[in-house]
Amino acid sequence: MTNLQGGRSVANWSDVDATDIRAYIGLLILAGVYKSKGESTRSLWVDHSGRAIFRATMTHTKFRLMNTTLRFDDKLMRPSRHREDKLAPIRSLWEKWTHRLPMLCNPGEDVCVDEQLVPFRGRCKFRQYIPSKPAKYGLKIWVTADVETSYAWKCQIYTGKAAGSAAEVGQGKRVVLEMTEGLQGITVTCDHLFTSYALVQELLKRKVALVGTIRRNKPELPSKLLQVRQRAALSSLFGFTKNTTAVSYIPKRGRNVLLLSSKHRDPAVTEEEKRKPVIIADYNHCKGAVDNLDKLQEDDPSVATGPLPQHDRCLCLHAFVLFTAVDPSWKQAKSFRRRLFLEELGRSLVSAKIMRRKHPPRTPAAVTIV
Repeated sequence: MTNLQGGRSVANWSDVDATDIRAYIGLLILAGVYKSKGESTRSLWVDHSGRAIFRATMTHTKFRLMNTTLRFDDKLMRPSRHREDKLAPIRSLWEKWTHRLPMLCNPGEDVCVDEQLVPFRGRCKFRQYIPSKPAKYGLKIWVTADVETSYAWKCQIYTGKAAGSAAEVGQGKRVVLEMTEGLQGITVTCDHLFTSYALVQELLKRKVALVGTIRRNKPELPSKLLQVRQRAALSSLFGFTKNTTAVSYIPKRGRNVLLLSSKHRDPAVTEEEKRKPVIIADYNHCKGAVDNLDKLQEDDPSVATGPLPQHDRCLCLHAFVLFTAVDPSWKQAKSFRRRLFLEELGRSLVSAKIMRRKHPPRTPAAVTIV
């Protein structure tokens, strides 16, 4: 598709192949490793202040052309497909990416289902506004993440409701059931956006437990758990059914925290000063997996510029998680081994392109690399 777009928009276009695309992505990663965010791409190729590996890989003109012509679909056919699919421009890429995620890694015994907001302020019909998120504006993605590694086992982008349709009823239940399909013997942690007694029962049929906060307006909650008056601070009140536990915790006077769990069966509390129920302690331990995924991608130095910053960050983060899972001892003593991994990854992606250069670059440092 890049060649198709290049042939239409660039005179004397020279087709690119997989080696060129890998080299292009490798240079984006290296630009991020070398802290080039916000820097003009031209400065990366300058003799006195740039990096020799950029000039050794390809010319700045070639990089700039790839930057402007990179496509994942036929742009002329997009309008007809866009009427039925809001994600038409990247649908092929997105499905290949999400299809691979569950194949490459099995999650641990605890997973978290939550919404992720990918920062984006460009033109998009399904851009969301979530004031509780740091970015506030962006693309909302439902994510099932492994608690231990923050590996996104499954992702589903939210493109909004269909035009003219009513608001979806039971969306939280549907999302969790879809995002945990295929999993057994694990515990799902989610917040009040998703949790309900009906969801707990459906997950138990799949041999999946749930721990989550729940809204006080849910009809399944007994009235005693909703009462706040005359209850002491740091007190807990438990309610039980045959397979579910509900807890009401008063962290301070006038405030009530409600949770539902199919994992816990005892009215146990922690021995710390605040005497939190064990249900809340377990929830706090697992609830931040998707938020941590956001933080890791935001802190990722892997991409500095180009049309694929967020997707490349996600790719690089998951590549690092898989690589260190296979070889945990790799540069374990280094506190910045993620940066070392990204630099090695970027260099490996550009190496094939460097090796097949027909004409050497002009600067001595770049010639040495070639």
